[in-house]
Amino acid sequence: MPAVGGAGPDWRSRGAAPLGGGSAGLASGSGAPRPGSAMATLRALLPRVRAPLRAWPGCPALRSLASSAHFEHIVVAKKGKSSNVGLIQLNRPKALNALCKGLILELNQALQAFEEDPAVGAIVLTGGEKAFAAGADIKEMQNQTFQDCYSGGFLSHWDHLSRVRKPVIAAVNGYALGGGCELAMMCDIIYAGEKAQFGQPEILLGTIPGTGGTQRLTRAVGKSLTMEMVLTGDRISAQEAKQAGLVSKIFPVETLVEEAIQCAEKIASYSKIVTAMAKESVNAAFETSLAEGLKLEKKLFYSTFATEDRKEGMTAFVEKRKANFKDQ
Repeated sequence: MPAVGGAGPDWRSRGAAPLGGGSAGLASGSGAPRPGSAMATLRALLPRVRAPLRAWPGCPALRSLASSAHFEHIVVAKKGKSSNVGLIQLNRPKALNALCKGLILELNQALQAFEEDPAVGAIVLTGGEKAFAAGADIKEMQNQTFQDCYSGGFLSHWDHLSRVRKPVIAAVNGYALGGGCELAMMCDIIYAGEKAQFGQPEILLGTIPGTGGTQRLTRAVGKSLTMEMVLTGDRISAQEAKQAGLVSKIFPVETLVEEAIQCAEKIASYSKIVTAMAKESVNAAFETSLAEGLKLEKKLFYSTFATEDRKEGMTAFVEKRKANFKDQ
């Protein structure tokens, strides 16, 4: 297996091949537990953990969301002074967080749990110090056929992250390649560590991105740079990503996650219903014409006047006090 974009780690020694196209395959989901309450969703997951789950240096101490909830490929916690930020850490360090079927299933379950938790107002998604996610677990997809992919809806559940209504911040350290880069682009905000690298190296494996690499990246950085990255497999640095508009801010590796949590905590302090409207309106800019986007924005703006939080926010401003939003 060649290294992505030139020099890089030898993936053959990792026990998984975390490179290339889109992402690892995900089953149709028929065997997944139907979501109930947030805690019930988490308790329904895998009953054991292969290895101790540890945070890397600089990552805030991770506190389990539910003492009886155990995950094999992720670590889940609530952060912030009011425990209003959901934190999800991808946790396959030996495979550089290669995106396997089990990881995506757990990620979707954790996202759904945070989505249903009324105390959580924003979510942070991160990986490890060496890799956010270095791509797909190629061993899981190498024997797939066209019939398997087409008939089985291969990768169809990978975009669940893009449908989460609460704001999601990606805190990217190290490699975000292939499916890892696509996963980060599904988030609403991307913060990067100083040593982060982004890339779509699927061309090196004889395939192309399969979960948004050609579409979201083009909308984020433009046609020319996307073409260069997709057609050559070359990576870009955190600094280049910020200059191109893919990344919002860059932080030292050891403070990245804490900075993302602070941003998420600030967002979570506002009205959740209005925050969801704001997110919907911004996302519409990527899906509609300017005229249609402006119409939607106006409708959502008018809709805020039907909320108690809009009334409270403006009243607090006039009275020169802090607003007390109640998500109503």
